[in-house]
Amino acid sequence: MAEKNKEEKNYETGLDNKKYQNPDIKGPVNQMTPEQEKEMQKVREKLEDIKKYIVTKYKSVTAIGIIPPQAAAIFDDENELTEAERKSKPMHLTVILEDEKEKEFNDIRKDIIKKIAETKQNIWLNLFLEKDLWDICMDSKYDIIEAIGMCFPLHDKGILGALRVAQIHKSLCLKKFEKYVYSFVIGGSLVRGEVIKTSDVDVYIIIDDTDVKRMPRLELKEKLRNIIYSYVMQAGDLAGVKNKLSPQVYLLTEFWEGVKDANPIFYTFLRDGVPLYDRGGFLPWKLLLKMGKIKPSPESIDMFMSMGDKTTEIVKRRLLDIVIGDIYWGVITPSQALLMLYGLPPTNVYETVKEMKRIFVEKEKMLEKKYVDILEEIAIKYYKGYEHEKVKEVSGKDVDRLLKDFEDYLKRLKELREDIEKQMMKKTFDEVSENIFKIMKSLFGEKAEDDLIHDYEKEIINKGKGNPKYLHTLNELVKLKKDYKAKKIPGKYEFEKLRRDSVYLVEGLVEYGQRKELGLLEKTKVILTAKGKPAELFLTNPMFLVHENKVKRIQDKIIDSDINDLNKALAEHKGHNSKLDNRTMDLLRAELGDFDIHI
Repeated sequence: MAEKNKEEKNYETGLDNKKYQNPDIKGPVNQMTPEQEKEMQKVREKLEDIKKYIVTKYKSVTAIGIIPPQAAAIFDDENELTEAERKSKPMHLTVILEDEKEKEFNDIRKDIIKKIAETKQNIWLNLFLEKDLWDICMDSKYDIIEAIGMCFPLHDKGILGALRVAQIHKSLCLKKFEKYVYSFVIGGSLVRGEVIKTSDVDVYIIIDDTDVKRMPRLELKEKLRNIIYSYVMQAGDLAGVKNKLSPQVYLLTEFWEGVKDANPIFYTFLRDGVPLYDRGGFLPWKLLLKMGKIKPSPESIDMFMSMGDKTTEIVKRRLLDIVIGDIYWGVITPSQALLMLYGLPPTNVYETVKEMKRIFVEKEKMLEKKYVDILEEIAIKYYKGYEHEKVKEVSGKDVDRLLKDFEDYLKRLKELREDIEKQMMKKTFDEVSENIFKIMKSLFGEKAEDDLIHDYEKEIINKGKGNPKYLHTLNELVKLKKDYKAKKIPGKYEFEKLRRDSVYLVEGLVEYGQRKELGLLEKTKVILTAKGKPAELFLTNPMFLVHENKVKRIQDKIIDSDINDLNKALAEHKGHNSKLDNRTMDLLRAELGDFDIHI
């Protein structure tokens, strides 16, 4: 029953109450009813004079906010209000000061209370130094710090927003998997008193993995880490602040090992962190550390001391990693890319060096030999040398030299890429242009390009047999050919558009040619029927007869032929049909007997 009451109390002062979130937030989380907006606006107006007075007089004030009414009872208890004071239901106003004003704390408090009294408003002042907030956390009064974080802000340099986004993130995590959250801790600039409205909010979540049975510990950590990270953006949206959460996730077992072994990361975290939620582990550790009771083991001292001895080895290893890792991949991958752009399949290391020299230095003369020398030194001497254990270390001087060579090489490759693309564009243009005008010559005869375009316009465009858009494409092809002669290189976008249009133009020309050939074929062919069986007579020169799947040629007499002779005659046919004279009719009767002609 006690647990239930605690949950109900937490719900009443929880993080989901939309009324007490920042009124400047745009979005569904801040959609208050008109009555709520009107009520809150009245409260703000009443407190505006007090806020202006405090902010103007005390530049050290970092935040002013209204405690949510749901949490008023908590602050009534904390301030030990009398029964009469409780019944009057005072509004709790929170004011937060920089720690440097500790000596002036009482004077500032008296002055603000006096100003509040002048306004004759029922307001109870809750004045805190920033460090007081962290003492509240250290006393495990999480409901109080939660209420402060969820204040309705009247003035905030960043601390309320940072607290709010951390509290909301904590609430989302606890709601999803509370049994695994051992501690939820804040740290960084927020606790150091350096937070501003755009500061990152460092939070640390310790996951209890001491009773994990269903999955490996690291799998649990990764699974919960993904969920924790997925809540970062959601918490920011709900809080309506610019502060970005920066969560770190640790397993309880690895955290304890880190503290025991004096790992500097965990020591710093334990020393500076402040819990927003803790199941009884973080706070005792922190207090023990403060008391000097947590000390590194002799083994950890030896381990950290040995790091100095390993520094030289580590540095040499890292220098070698720079060369055989970063610099090598930085030259080999772009080189392979340019070879593929040229038309080669992917190459291995040796092939890359060989082909870069053969194609771009010797064949195309587009690249100076010194750049292939750079590639060869990095890829063969160092990378392959390391693989074959011939190279075991590299000096810092060599790294500097190779890095400079790498930068020069990469810069030259970018220029080479532009040259290759221009060359490929020119090659593509020549092929496209040649194919198009070759097709047009087959349609309209051997003519100059301007005459072919004129015929295209007359026979295709003007007769509605093609898209007028492609007349422009033809003119652009002619213009671009002149530009190339004048060494004017077209832009990539302009060229790509022309290339695409040219593809559709070719399709249209081929289709037109096929229709034209089909029309000629139909005009050439005569259908006959002999003894109930069809036959086809082609009025070419010479004529051809197709009957019962046999091809025969008609000249002075009818002789056996084949389909190849027929196709050749059709291809060479100029459109002038042969005439069916009496001699031909007699030959057909002798071959077919009586026949009918279908017109």
